[in-house]
Amino acid sequence: MVLGAAGPITLPFALLCLAHAWAIPELYAARGARVLKPQRPAGAPGSEQVALGLLADLVGHAARELHGRSGLVLERGRLGVWLVGEAGALLVRPGGRRVHCYCVRATDRQLPASDRIAHLLLALRADEIGFVTLANLAFSGARRRVRRRLDGRARAALDAATRAVPAPQPAAARS
Repeated sequence: MVLGAAGPITLPFALLCLAHAWAIPELYAARGARVLKPQRPAGAPGSEQVALGLLADLVGHAARELHGRSGLVLERGRLGVWLVGEAGALLVRPGGRRVHCYCVRATDRQLPASDRIAHLLLALRADEIGFVTLANLAFSGARRRVRRRLDGRARAALDAATRAVPAPQPAAARS
């Protein structure tokens, strides 16, 4: 807007730059929110129940209940709190204001949804830093931008992950 005061001819360009600065993060946030959306059902009938039982063996009671409500699994890691879905994972950083959305999926498209989640969960547990390195970063930014684009069940799971995140450590405590 300062450019508009400097010369009226620059006002349209300033408004265009402002719209661009708003639109690009919004588009990436929509891309990041897709990692938590459920995929189309796959696998043989009844295979989802078996896969769900195996996934339940991997997680605790609270994560099992959250998966039943939202289809997402909450996992605490060194980098923050993860929400793992069929198409990727969302990392809520300490403090709960920033999220990182990673697009990664199990290679076999015929696996039931719970098996795909279990594969990603095991990969995350085996090597969290390696998971972050190999997965495609779909979005990194404000939690509120992603939250707006989620359905009610995924939004509740993101809120639960935010509550589970520890407070950020002061810089002196990290060293």
